[in-house]
Amino acid sequence: MKIAVTSVSGQLGAAIATKLIQIIGSENVIGIARTPKKAKHLNIEVRSGDYNNREEFDKALKDVDAVLLVSGMDEPQKRIQQHRNVIEAAKSNNVKKIVYTSIVGAEENNAFSPIVQSNRQTEKDIQNSGLDWVIGRNGIYIEPDIEYIDTYIKEGEIRNCAENGKCPYTSRTELAYAYTKMLTEDKHNGKVYNLVGEPITQAQLANVINEVYGTNLTFNSVSVESYAKERKAQLGDFMGTVIAGIYEGILKGAYNVQSDYIKATNRPHKSTLEIIKDIKQHN
Repeated sequence: MKIAVTSVSGQLGAAIATKLIQIIGSENVIGIARTPKKAKHLNIEVRSGDYNNREEFDKALKDVDAVLLVSGMDEPQKRIQQHRNVIEAAKSNNVKKIVYTSIVGAEENNAFSPIVQSNRQTEKDIQNSGLDWVIGRNGIYIEPDIEYIDTYIKEGEIRNCAENGKCPYTSRTELAYAYTKMLTEDKHNGKVYNLVGEPITQAQLANVINEVYGTNLTFNSVSVESYAKERKAQLGDFMGTVIAGIYEGILKGAYNVQSDYIKATNRPHKSTLEIIKDIKQHN
């Protein structure tokens, strides 16, 4: 069984490919990347595939049994057609199964909603493709918070607009384990899974980081408007709006959903404390 992983040069794609290699062997894992040389460290066959180029995917998916479609990073309306290019190429190559990395979130009423809406459209496109399918709805990754820890320490706080909203964080490693199961086990076909961990507040997140890293962070909640203004100034309008929308979603409970992780993996999701300890140990 040959399994292709798109966006394999990215962090999630690489994590999933690495886990797959452990399970089915490197000879059975095919990476697809817009710039294949960026994934050469994985020591697998890497084919060229740009989401905007249907013809490239027609070639990239030859002799593939299943494909993992990692959700693209472009603007929402562009992503719908980009994902369709992969789905149509999979159909024309007689790929048997497609697994999609979607996302948990509110389809309306915050700045992140357009991205969620585009993911839901891709979910529908996959469900209507005629292929076997599994959809994972990823929770919010914890890694960006850890990557941002030097800034948190410098500022002495975690500051955003989430107030007391709860977020069931996950990690790329936990997701990689789940997607490997979803790709290789037929019992998951036709299922949609919320891939999230335990719900915690930002104050609890600060406490966990303090416990693992010996820091002394506090949580400071600011208004949605002021946080959006701050993020846009630092990251630009598009990414600033997206990041602010994520924390507005936490405030409104958009990600605090029932976890299906144990259904996808047959084991509990690791706790936030365990995940952060693992990240520290491997950095």
